[in-house]
Amino acid sequence: MGKKLYVGNLLYEVSDEDLKELFSQAGNVVSATVIRFRDTGRSKGFGFVEMENEEGAQKAVDMLNGQDHKGRKLVVSEARPPRPRSSFGGRSQERTDYK
Repeated sequence: MGKKLYVGNLLYEVSDEDLKELFSQAGNVVSATVIRFRDTGRSKGFGFVEMENEEGAQKAVDMLNGQDHKGRKLVVSEARPPRPRSSFGGRSQERTDYK
């Protein structure tokens, strides 16, 4: 099973292919995705890379975290699961003070 990594502090011009090429230095890349705004398609400045195995993922973190990439210091770490979304329009608790 692959290992997913978070990659932050990317230049807005970095593409999925750029990420894949960069991380392939550490091992086989299953997927590489720059996260973009839906309405504009502009990069949010971070992405995710899935490495084929744990060894490749650890090598990528060791090699690339804090390294300069096109003038920016990369932040590379193990990806965390997404936080659950609230069903109350972004509020974390239901309002109970309605009259």
